[in-house]
Amino acid sequence: MKLFTSPLAFVAVAALSSTTSAKSGPISVAYVEVNDNSITNVGDYTLADGSNAFDIAIIFAANINYNGSSAVLYNNPNVQAVLDDADNQIRPLQAKGIKVLLSILGNHQGAGISNFATQAAAADFASQVSDALNQYGLDGVDLDDEYADYGTNGTPQPNDQSIGWLISALRTDLGDKLVTFYNYGPASDYLSSSSASIGSQLSYSWNANYDSYEAPNIPGLSKSQLSPAAIDIPTTPQSDAVSFAQETVADGYGVYMTYDLGNGDDSSYISAITQALYGQAATYTP
Repeated sequence: MKLFTSPLAFVAVAALSSTTSAKSGPISVAYVEVNDNSITNVGDYTLADGSNAFDIAIIFAANINYNGSSAVLYNNPNVQAVLDDADNQIRPLQAKGIKVLLSILGNHQGAGISNFATQAAAADFASQVSDALNQYGLDGVDLDDEYADYGTNGTPQPNDQSIGWLISALRTDLGDKLVTFYNYGPASDYLSSSSASIGSQLSYSWNANYDSYEAPNIPGLSKSQLSPAAIDIPTTPQSDAVSFAQETVADGYGVYMTYDLGNGDDSSYISAITQALYGQAATYTP
């Protein structure tokens, strides 16, 4: 099994960026609700030295559906439209050095990342994810344990081995692609008490409780791989976003996560964050 080798906090930005100037500081993550907003907007923010304001763009979100016997990867029409238009929506981001991930979460049908009943079932779903990432040329997957409604349709309840099985199968299938974890739901509880050999196969994890600052507790992950800040751009006050950015740097964490980057110019809010993270303002150029 090929394990992911974790980057150091301030080296990671340079590794993710192909811009002429590599900024120094934590990696910045932007989730985009593609039902309403364009993923391309992640690439429209740049710093004064030409670096990308964001290093990872996450397509939110594909689903885990249940077909009566097993978990099935499902893309709603809006997600599928982004993937089908990869040449115009994904490749330009990647050309700038921005990694593009697909977020995967439940769909109220009883299937999720925490209730695979066997290692084989987890491996089967991991293969579906791997096939999709390869088909559309994506850089990784983000795992989210929301909206599964475990027990619906006669599905099993969560168990403490499911998330480990899935992470290990994904790491085997994906090699050095990113596998990230939105620290929420039963999977977060199981990972917090799992062995470091499971957590170390993740690339990054972030706090999922918006407008708060609390690092995930996942054995095997270093501070360079964690975001204690959880920023919901439309609702988190700018003062909190800045304060959490300052704490992220001061405390030596390597990731800063934002959710729901919208269409249009939000450079005032983003600049306040990037000034705290990198000492540079962000400009918006669509």
